[in-house]
Amino acid sequence: MPKLTVQNLAQLQVKIAPGQTLLAALQAQGQDWMHACGGKGRCTTCRIIVLQGLAHFGPLTEAELRYRSRGRLKDNERLACQCTLEGGDATGKVPEQTKLPHLRYTQSTES
Repeated sequence: MPKLTVQNLAQLQVKIAPGQTLLAALQAQGQDWMHACGGKGRCTTCRIIVLQGLAHFGPLTEAELRYRSRGRLKDNERLACQCTLEGGDATGKVPEQTKLPHLRYTQSTES
């Protein structure tokens, strides 16, 4: 089962089941993650910056393509409520703009 490591959440590791979105896997593990629209792909607050393993993600969804075309989702970012991890591990981090105030974030070693 592929694993996501969230670097600036103290190297949090989350196993992602086949077909499961990153957001669903994070929530199943009891991890809070910003998602203002309720995980419906209508905003970009759940985005994750992918540091390693971008090739292991499933194809971009319609919502992600829409935000990319508008310049609101960079090439190394995915929406946690939309994307899946298929075939390998990945490392990412929470963007500064979407950090939750009640969580303690650690220093990232990559940008």
